[in-house]
Amino acid sequence: MTMVATAHDAMAAENAVPAPIRDFLRVPTDPQWVTDAAAHLSTILLDHANCELKAASTALSLMHRYPLRSTLVQRMSRLAREELRHFEQVSRVIKEREVGGRTLSASGYAAGLMVDVEKREPGKLVDTLIVGAIIEARSCERFALIAPCLDDSLAKFYRGLLASEARHFEHYLRLAREAAEGTTLAFDTRLDVWLEREAALINLPTTQIRFHSGPLSV
Repeated sequence: MTMVATAHDAMAAENAVPAPIRDFLRVPTDPQWVTDAAAHLSTILLDHANCELKAASTALSLMHRYPLRSTLVQRMSRLAREELRHFEQVSRVIKEREVGGRTLSASGYAAGLMVDVEKREPGKLVDTLIVGAIIEARSCERFALIAPCLDDSLAKFYRGLLASEARHFEHYLRLAREAAEGTTLAFDTRLDVWLEREAALINLPTTQIRFHSGPLSV
């Protein structure tokens, strides 16, 4: 299953990225990723399903680790349900389009972001929530970027996910700020560190296209 991304598609995609997401991320996705993703749509769909499961797992893990933070627990509970619903929706698309199931290796993007998360509290929670916000923001951007390159049905599906991912980004970022309040942590400084790290990771050339990978190396 392949689609072809055109210059018109790229322009439409850039305009579709919500302004708060464009302003938050330090670098935009390399346009070549959009071309490569459209050309390897089956892989992108399978990896997208994996990403939704991981997002739900992260939310559940945060609920388990911080049960006394009632606001966090409530928001993560809703987020986990929503991510699982997205997983079901992507799985349905995969089945309908007869995409052959196969195991995919991870892109290394999330692991690269998490590698230097603080080991002690409250830094661990703040860093984990910041990373969550960044991943959701990048997901939102990529939904917007790839949608114009897809057929009408799939484009509608991805555009429908935009609002959810933008809302998840906002929730994670707000929870991170709240977790840093009353501590000695310099929240804006920590946020800058993670945004710069993400900017260095997201467009690295790769030999295996993934939803959060860079473009394919030549």
